[in-house]
Amino acid sequence: MPTTLTEADFSRLFLDDVPMIDLRAPIEFTQGSFAHATSLPLMSDDERAALGTCYKEQGQDAAIVLGHQLVSGEIKAARLAAWQAFIEQHPNGVLYCFRGGLRSRTTQQWIIDHCGVDYPRVEGGYKALRRFLIDSTERLIDQMNIVVLSGRSGTGKTRLLKQLNNGIDLEGLANHRGSAFGQTTTAQPTQINFENNLAVALLKAEAAGLSTLVFEDESRNIGSLHLPASLHSKMSQSPIVNLEVTDSDRVDITVQEYACDIHQAYLAQLGDEQKALEALENHLLASLAKLRKRLGGVRYAHLEREMKRAVKQLLDNQGYKGFAVVFGELLLDYYDPMYDYQIGKKLKRIQYQGDREAVLSYLQSPNVGV
Repeated sequence: MPTTLTEADFSRLFLDDVPMIDLRAPIEFTQGSFAHATSLPLMSDDERAALGTCYKEQGQDAAIVLGHQLVSGEIKAARLAAWQAFIEQHPNGVLYCFRGGLRSRTTQQWIIDHCGVDYPRVEGGYKALRRFLIDSTERLIDQMNIVVLSGRSGTGKTRLLKQLNNGIDLEGLANHRGSAFGQTTTAQPTQINFENNLAVALLKAEAAGLSTLVFEDESRNIGSLHLPASLHSKMSQSPIVNLEVTDSDRVDITVQEYACDIHQAYLAQLGDEQKALEALENHLLASLAKLRKRLGGVRYAHLEREMKRAVKQLLDNQGYKGFAVVFGELLLDYYDPMYDYQIGKKLKRIQYQGDREAVLSYLQSPNVGV
């Protein structure tokens, strides 16, 4: 009997980062999958669509016949070769389709017949794994203590969070820094992938024996993604630790993360300094444009000129100093008043505040958040 993995095995799959063959069509994989899954579909998008039409019009038996016709000969040989290569590289892996049904059972049997390997199949497929992660997220959010790390823009909260063994980097999972300038040089994951990766992070925290987790203070949305409602709700009621950093340090951190790091990322991607600077300018001006209405026409025009001047100075080998003018003004005159208003509504929840060393020491203490 071919090996089948049940819900009792699901936690191990994610805790051990087990490699997975995702047999669903490419469009299904793109909409959402798992970090250690590789798309090696049984059928292409067009083949899947044709099969679906046949199933609706003629029933399951006709669809099965068509499926074997569509995936046969050289096409079948090529897909078997791809699965075999993956299995040889990842002998401890598993395979799944959407519901753990016909696609995965067929593929598993083909692999046994062709490769002589009983490669485990996930019962319930992607749908069951996804349900397991959603339920795990809700369970762990309910049972874990949460501490919220807050502070003005540019205090380096994410940097500090990464020094904690119980920190969950939501912005890292979302590939976005959470502000108008938070977009990176690569796309955000899908909402489903974000939620799946968050669930795995929570499961690993549980497996490590952690009872308290630290999250950076976030709004409901991080770029185009949104936090699970249960997490956002609990964070909005949890104790706050407030990080205090000098304004000059905040400006330095912001220039490093929003100008220097972005510039270097574009340079690595494009391999050409001129193209990288053009991409940087477009990136920063597009980010600034998101604030146009709130800044007002006059202030926006002024900051736009300063941003272009800063890029020009960088082009002229004058370094990143010009960006300190733009980001310094944005931090002190735009972001700080908003922060003061928001934190004013949370004063009763502030459990501790201090500089970087003090806050790090406090968050590493055993009874924080309890």
